Amino acid sequence: MARKQVPEILTRQVVAQSRLLKIEAVDLRFSNGEERQFERIPGSGRGAVMIVPFLKADTLMLVREYAAGLHNYQLGFPKGLIDPGESPEQAANRELKEEIGYGARELIPLKSVTMAPQFFAATMHIFVARDLYPEQLPGDEPEPLELVPWSTNDIDALLAQPDFTEARSIAALLMTLREGHA
Repeated sequence: MARKQVPEILTRQVVAQSRLLKIEAVDLRFSNGEERQFERIPGSGRGAVMIVPFLKADTLMLVREYAAGLHNYQLGFPKGLIDPGESPEQAANRELKEEIGYGARELIPLKSVTMAPQFFAATMHIFVARDLYPEQLPGDEPEPLELVPWSTNDIDALLAQPDFTEARSIAALLMTLREGHA
């Protein structure tokens, strides 16, 4: 099957902006002549990382942190933005040190994923981290994160946790299991 031709961008205009986000209105013409306006949040172009860290062969390390969008605390894997000049691997190791106090001697790339690509232009690189060693870096969180070790023998209970709902964390967990890393 032939790839579809991407629509032609007729105009782009910033319609709202905050300290963290910019919203663009994009006028498009599709290959069949139809014209539509879409709103999107362009990414920084740097991307982000999420890490599935193994403390031991059968123990994952998760973090519970405040999620402003839901105004509650959520359980998930360490994650963060890639800083300018960093590779995804360097960012993954830095985030581990900032969020759980460990670095990784082995980082295994799982997959790069997007979230709501109809609206957001952002990519997250997911890694499995093994052979951890203690090393702490200061992070940018407003309060200490709660560290939650979890046995890989109890994955069903993790999936049933009412605060383990972030789609990227669930996808990372399932890819880790599928690829035989747990």
